[in-house]
Amino acid sequence: MGTWDIGPFDNDTAADFSYRVDEAPAEKKAEVLRTAFEEVTATGDDYLDSYFAVKAVASAALLAAQCPGGDPVTTSYGPKEPLPELPAELRPLAVAALDRVLGPESELLELWEESDGEEWKAGIRKLRAVLAQG
Repeated sequence: MGTWDIGPFDNDTAADFSYRVDEAPAEKKAEVLRTAFEEVTATGDDYLDSYFAVKAVASAALLAAQCPGGDPVTTSYGPKEPLPELPAELRPLAVAALDRVLGPESELLELWEESDGEEWKAGIRKLRAVLAQG
């Protein structure tokens, strides 16, 4: 996975995922995000591959952008098409996925901890807080 910064779309996997979001019909975009969250939460206590974690983080950023206090996704690596209003029922699932990304047995967390990922972790915690309140 090529990573160039700490943002949710600042890596190859998330940039590719944004194309998948764009390609989905408007009525299916929420399902693309739901699937990304469920791929993470379904791992239970098993090892979480960074590929799935990255897609969940990107999905959480898209969902949080529609919540009070959420930051808009303005990177050129994010989806080009605007997202429809996403269902609020995705928020608890997104929070659970982010908890899993920051929990034990998470490859993405391990990778960031190898390079002093405190700023990255702070960004994930901010996303989580917005989603938990929103």
